[in-house]
Amino acid sequence: MTRADFYILGGQADHDQWFFACRLVEQIQQKGHKILLQVDNEQKARELDDMLWQFRADAFVPHALLTAKDAPVDCPVSIGWAQEPGHHHDVIINLSAELPAFFSRFERLVEIVVQKDDILAQTRQHFRFLKDRGYPVTHNDMRMS
Repeated sequence: MTRADFYILGGQADHDQWFFACRLVEQIQQKGHKILLQVDNEQKARELDDMLWQFRADAFVPHALLTAKDAPVDCPVSIGWAQEPGHHHDVIINLSAELPAFFSRFERLVEIVVQKDDILAQTRQHFRFLKDRGYPVTHNDMRMS
């Protein structure tokens, strides 16, 4: 059964959410996991693609857009938006407004919460949905870190 981890941040900007996602992706990928970053649309996917290359000068996170024709099948990190996740089933980091219909095929679901009204409302809804269906959910309050 999919395990869901919610990371609660103190920041209010989308940038806070995405920067934390980049750091988390780097950590998870270094442990040998394959990751799908799910966003709302292709424009956001391309913005996140750029951010993953630049979020820290000494970081290297090999990644590709899920639809890129030349993307290696075994790429450890993929960024998707409306398409099926293909071979992915390890970790999904959901940065989209909706909980993807295919989330339950993954071992782990990550939601990153910032103190912004629309994101708070979305992630609260996702949390309730998962809890009501018996998924194991953890709450990681990063505001004190």
